Amino acid sequence: MALPLMPKATAVWLVENTTLTFDQIAAFCGLHPLEISGIADDEVAIGIQGLDPVSRGQLTREEIDASEADPARALGLAAPRVQLPPRRASGPRYTPVSKRQDRPNAIAWLLRFHPELSDAQISRLVGTTKPTIGTIRDRTHWNITNIRHQDPVSLGLCSQTALDEAVTKGRARLRAKEAREAAAAAAARREKDAAAAKSDAAVKTEPTPSEAAPAESPLAGPAPAAAEGAFDEPPSTDSRPEPANDAAPSDETPPT
Repeated sequence: MALPLMPKATAVWLVENTTLTFDQIAAFCGLHPLEISGIADDEVAIGIQGLDPVSRGQLTREEIDASEADPARALGLAAPRVQLPPRRASGPRYTPVSKRQDRPNAIAWLLRFHPELSDAQISRLVGTTKPTIGTIRDRTHWNITNIRHQDPVSLGLCSQTALDEAVTKGRARLRAKEAREAAAAAAARREKDAAAAKSDAAVKTEPTPSEAAPAESPLAGPAPAAAEGAFDEPPSTDSRPEPANDAAPSDETPPT
């Protein structure tokens, strides 16, 4: 529930100028009923001047009269007279023109001292763009020689609270990334070990050549010899008669 501006001063005025119950005033101002009782007894909020919520447009007289008539009824804030523009939920942060020349210095400081921050976080903190962050990181910025490392908080580009929140988120994201990488490396190592163990088991189960050859029984006799002439050359099939040996010379003369 939305609360009025300056709740204690508003409670002081309601205690002094209305007949509302302590519970109604406490619920409207966001205080404890005992604190409202202390205000009525001049024990709490001593010296605080009451603030009229009717003149400030936070409460209407009709709302007060209706709640005084019904002690169980809760007070409600009046509708604002001026409609505020909707708050922009996304987009780069606006940086005043007088401080825009300090953004490169702040980006260089963040890149050096907080490398865990992402480009999107730096862009939201100082109201810059990712291409500008990339040129400063790569030292290709047109004014890189004049860029100095300066704290964006001291330059007034962001608050210390916003910087601390961004750093906390960046470190948490970095730890989560390291944990994921470590888990993936461990899983890959386990798979490699399992494959190596499976390969070793397969090698062990295969029989060696000496184990595969059948062993000779000591009771078996010697191997049978090859049949005689089994490996002799086959007889020649040539039917031509062999030439006769030269006859020895004789003393007889052939007849004429």
